[in-house]
Amino acid sequence: MTTEATTTDLHTFTETWLEWYRAQEARLAAPHGFLAITSLHWLDERPQRFPDAPGAWHTGPEGVVVRLDDEEELVVDGVPVRGEHRFGVLPERGGVDAVWGDAVIEVARRGGNDIVRPRHPDAPLRTAFTGTPAYAPDPRWVVTGRYVPFDTPRPTTVGAAVEGLEHVYEAPGRVEFEWEGRPLSLTAFPGHGEGRLSVLFTDATSGVTTYAANRSLSLDPPAADGTVVLDFNRAANLPCAYTDLATCPLPPAENRLPVAIEAGQKIPRERGGA
Repeated sequence: MTTEATTTDLHTFTETWLEWYRAQEARLAAPHGFLAITSLHWLDERPQRFPDAPGAWHTGPEGVVVRLDDEEELVVDGVPVRGEHRFGVLPERGGVDAVWGDAVIEVARRGGNDIVRPRHPDAPLRTAFTGTPAYAPDPRWVVTGRYVPFDTPRPTTVGAAVEGLEHVYEAPGRVEFEWEGRPLSLTAFPGHGEGRLSVLFTDATSGVTTYAANRSLSLDPPAADGTVVLDFNRAANLPCAYTDLATCPLPPAENRLPVAIEAGQKIPRERGGA
């Protein structure tokens, strides 16, 4: 390979990474993205009112209910609602976004609990956001591994950014790979999209240059022979890296890598990163 070809390939690699990075930042800092969250409210059977959302909220066996005052209105699935509105029983990790003026009221279920999480575009965390520090993209952090499916998906319980909360995922298999001759593996969870995988991990940089609790890596569907590519340049922060109002899962114990993955996103400035 000529020097010119190598330079061209590196330029393309960097541009492709920048597209991914900018998309990550855009989702995070969108008008109703995670940086727009102003509070996290845990619902129970007692009606509760919140300063950043309309109505009185409670939950029970039949799901989440809000009772709006006469002058209050939400828009749910494009339909204006007044008075009492029943959201019903929400699926785990599911939710509904109800529009209130220029805000969105997220109604969701996390770790077996129903929550209300308002998102306001003028939230200080969002308006002050200046971007996430990251390692410069480097092709050496693109690793080819092998996906090994389990005989049956394994229910895997992990902790959460919120103390006392747990998440349960059906892990379909693990990803095996080598780094500098050292065999490593990561338990994989289902990803977003048919056949895609997601891995949560920490490594020797966690709490030093990268966020201490977790990072996430999304993987394309494995090839027919199990080959899968891990591009650690795309190791991404979860919302809990920026805000205490997130309920992000922690990695399973076996996904604590004993090597330094000096790639991907670093500690956010919001948490003291530089």
